[in-house]
Amino acid sequence: MRLASWIWGGRAQVGTVSVDGRELTPLRVAHPELGALELVQALTAGEALPPPDGARLPLDAVRLCAPLPRPQRNLFCVGRNYRAHAKELATTVFAGTPAADDGWPIVFSKVPQTVIGPHDDVRLPGSRVTEQIDYESELAVIIGKPGRDIPKSRAMDHVLGYTIVNDVTARDVQVRHQQWHLGKSMDTFCPMGPWIVAADELDGRNTRVRGWVTPAGGSTELRQDGHTRDLVFDIPTLIETLSRSLTLVTGDVIATGTPAGVGMGFSPPRWLRHGDVFRIEIDGIGAIENRFVQEG
Repeated sequence: MRLASWIWGGRAQVGTVSVDGRELTPLRVAHPELGALELVQALTAGEALPPPDGARLPLDAVRLCAPLPRPQRNLFCVGRNYRAHAKELATTVFAGTPAADDGWPIVFSKVPQTVIGPHDDVRLPGSRVTEQIDYESELAVIIGKPGRDIPKSRAMDHVLGYTIVNDVTARDVQVRHQQWHLGKSMDTFCPMGPWIVAADELDGRNTRVRGWVTPAGGSTELRQDGHTRDLVFDIPTLIETLSRSLTLVTGDVIATGTPAGVGMGFSPPRWLRHGDVFRIEIDGIGAIENRFVQEG
């Protein structure tokens, strides 16, 4: 099952996606502006999905939104969770900092207001704020069943499904403040989508994550190509760690980290500029693609 959120005829709608990904079935929910949250809650409770709310629609007739356009609270994110990515950053400003596999995951957050749709523009704030915008292709876990102190052995019982996020980062801001929250939490810095794929259709522990840059006026280049088998801390470990004395709730989003190939890892670094397009594909989910546009 795939759950999506979209705009059609000026109206927010949510519903399911056909197996071939070409049609959408709107479902009757009380608050479509919350995206697929009510559907996630219904499935978690073991309830049937609500009835259809209109005829099926072709995908190309709507504007897809993020499946959870405004998460209930900050997104949980994991840093340097692929060994090759951690290695590529070892020669950057992060040299000398603890490695990702020194016992514990690196965890930070992005505010809900960062989330935008799978094809929306990412806004570049301008040189007065940042000159070092980077991309990060990531598999995101959507929590269904809430829980606290969840053991690894039961962690996958709490996963409702998966989606894609781009953990867009202002690297200079990230470094300047000696913590990651501000550099990760600027408006539009979390493209998400194209939909949520249920855990019974995809095993997030065994899928491929890729990212391409198409520079303005240039040719498309594959930058990232990783596999979730190579996570330093796998999904059950992340859930166990996050839930220690902290209750994970239905609809929580956990971004699991990015493979090697980020702009910061090149010498010299290769930052995103006005007009560049970044595309992420994850096997079993689909793709998101966003243009980066200078503000003002």
